[in-house]
Amino acid sequence: MTEPRDEQEVFTLVDENGNEELYMELMRFQSDETGKWYICLYPAEEENADEVSIQAFAFEQAGDDEDDEIELQPIENDVEWEMVQEVLNTFIDDEGNVNL
Repeated sequence: MTEPRDEQEVFTLVDENGNEELYMELMRFQSDETGKWYICLYPAEEENADEVSIQAFAFEQAGDDEDDEIELQPIENDVEWEMVQEVLNTFIDDEGNVNL
């Protein structure tokens, strides 16, 4: 499995009503099992909050240039969700802090 990156990227997500919201990248990784890339994001407005709402997506790396735009895809498979949760849980300590 590819390790998470240290860099944080900012994403603009658009909801079903057309509202835009900024999200910060928590981590991204590639699964050896599926070969897919996954990314975990949280709302930028929650950056300094005690708790944040984390959303996870799958995506395909468009090439070697990490600056290329990526298209986020919903994770619709329970097995993939469990794998993403397991990876995320390995970076969360007993107090709920993320340690990358």
